[in-house]
Amino acid sequence: MDARLNYFASPTAGKAFKHLMSAGKAIKDSPLPAATQELVALRVSQINGCAVCIDMHTKDAAAAGETSVRLHLVAAWREATVFTEAERAALELAEQGTRIADGAGGVSDEVWAAAAKHYEEEQLTSLVVLVSFMNTANRLNVIAQQPAGSYEPGQFH
Repeated sequence: MDARLNYFASPTAGKAFKHLMSAGKAIKDSPLPAATQELVALRVSQINGCAVCIDMHTKDAAAAGETSVRLHLVAAWREATVFTEAERAALELAEQGTRIADGAGGVSDEVWAAAAKHYEEEQLTSLVVLVSFMNTANRLNVIAQQPAGSYEPGQFH
């Protein structure tokens, strides 16, 4: 499978991706726990069907010590007992933030309050930026049909 576009050959994409990579680094360096970042990135990518991001975040999380059980259960996190209450709140916020068009109200006050209970303001800000960032990355990859499977942990960091 070949991608529809070669972003790395495009001067426009190159300029834009330079800023996107900087944004990604700022999120990665934020006070939001690294494990939460990977779980949220993985869940948003699953919802959006972004195979290349699922490949990346699964491998990066595993390389950072995340267990295979937790990685496999992200898709069904509501029924899983392996996530903390804080992680569950982050995953719910990520889902509602990703499915904005599906639930006319966006992120509910209840979901927001649950996340705010577990994360201080800077972490919460980082979480919102991460969800938005992942939705952007997913759309770039899904539209261009970027192939998945060859990512090496840390390749883009």
